[in-house]
Amino acid sequence: MKKLFLATITVLLMANCSTNDTYEDNPYIPDYSFDTGTLINTSLPKYNALNFPGNYIILDNYGVNGVVLYYIGSSMYTAFELTDPNHAVTSCSKLEIDGIIASCDCDDNTYNIINGYPSTDTEGEYTLKPYFVKVTGTTIRVYND
Repeated sequence: MKKLFLATITVLLMANCSTNDTYEDNPYIPDYSFDTGTLINTSLPKYNALNFPGNYIILDNYGVNGVVLYYIGSSMYTAFELTDPNHAVTSCSKLEIDGIIASCDCDDNTYNIINGYPSTDTEGEYTLKPYFVKVTGTTIRVYND
């Protein structure tokens, strides 16, 4: 009876798991590979702000239109593409950051740079494209495989 119960719970849990393919299936943002390597070192003055929660930096030379790296706190960082994920890449599709909100000049689309989700009035189905972040001591590596 225990085995049947555990098997049922396992099947139910697996049925509720799903992958979110909105990042990979986005037809608007090309999938460029990049790696910041050891560039971002929070002991350097240029990146020192990333030692304090609520701060971010913009990495202009990575991704399509750049990458925003945000420090949530407790060694947790997010990194997102600075291109509006809900329309084709154009001269106005680069997102501008104000606080924790990324907004597009092409339209009124806005996104949260902590979780990547669009605001309720944003048109389109895609969230911000996330990038991988790995913290090793004072070095932060942002990359896309």
